[in-house]
Amino acid sequence: MIYKTEHLCLSALLISFVVIGFTSCSNTTDDTDISENGIATDTTGDSTIIANVEASFFYTEDGSVSITTVPCTLSDGTETDCYQIVTTSLPGDHEMGPWCPDNISDSAEAGGIWLESGEVYDVDGAFVANLAEFYNDDNWMMYDENGDIYITDTEDDCINAANPNVGAEYENFCVECLPSYITNLNQTWTIPITPVVQDTPVLFNSGGQGPQTTQAPSTRGIALNGIEFSAPAPVDNILGAYTLAPFDDAGGHINVHQGYHYHAATGYGKKVVQDDGHAALIGYALDGFGIYELEDSEGFEATDLDELRGHEDDTRGYHYHVDAAGNNNFINGLKGAYVN
Repeated sequence: MIYKTEHLCLSALLISFVVIGFTSCSNTTDDTDISENGIATDTTGDSTIIANVEASFFYTEDGSVSITTVPCTLSDGTETDCYQIVTTSLPGDHEMGPWCPDNISDSAEAGGIWLESGEVYDVDGAFVANLAEFYNDDNWMMYDENGDIYITDTEDDCINAANPNVGAEYENFCVECLPSYITNLNQTWTIPITPVVQDTPVLFNSGGQGPQTTQAPSTRGIALNGIEFSAPAPVDNILGAYTLAPFDDAGGHINVHQGYHYHAATGYGKKVVQDDGHAALIGYALDGFGIYELEDSEGFEATDLDELRGHEDDTRGYHYHVDAAGNNNFINGLKGAYVN
């Protein structure tokens, strides 16, 4: 599935040495060799492995994702080729929801999850019933005398409750926006086919505090099913309005501007299992570097990640690993140039 380009280059080099004494693995002129398996190797002398974005890894079977090659200019001025990825804003490879349970007696199967202080909590009826204790605030009361939970049940309610300036009329509502509200909402993502490493990475804002102040894009990347790996959910704003906007078990929820989008990686969606037991590929960051699951096939996390949550190896080159789901985060920044 994924090969070590340096080994391929060595084999080609030995064969060519017999014939003409020396040759390279490619006749490219830009110090980068690109092999058929999508691994580009920097030939300037440091043997840097750069893994190209592999279009065939995306879930395109149902037409929810389409991919074309387009010229593009990156944030550092590099002119190159990019993949333009157009999605329907709804996943084609797994079900969505549920988000809000109907009654405080409901089990975890009736609701989604909530992310708080690094932990993942089931949003079952008991969780909603105990919000006042959970947040040490008696203003929480999200259900009536029958135990029925107050839930946004129209598209207008969804729009009005899922914004930074929630009106008092939506206090103590569980905010649930449904897939049926999303019609003709296409999202377009443009990412470099071959990542271009930058001397200085771009860091994202830390999660949960609302709009970011850096110049980096807010979107972290795109999953292999075409769904956005979004910036951290603005939980401070959500909780400050005494609302709850749960994620489904896949770590996603809906608003009418983004459609369905992820705030945590919980193991759902298409993935590319690695032959060597490394964590599976689940998507790409906006700079084109791969995003992999948190844990490898034996349940271990990488211990040498940099401040971006990235590291490199001899097979995949530089790549990222997602943060733990409870942290409301994916990665912390971008190592490479991106499309503005």
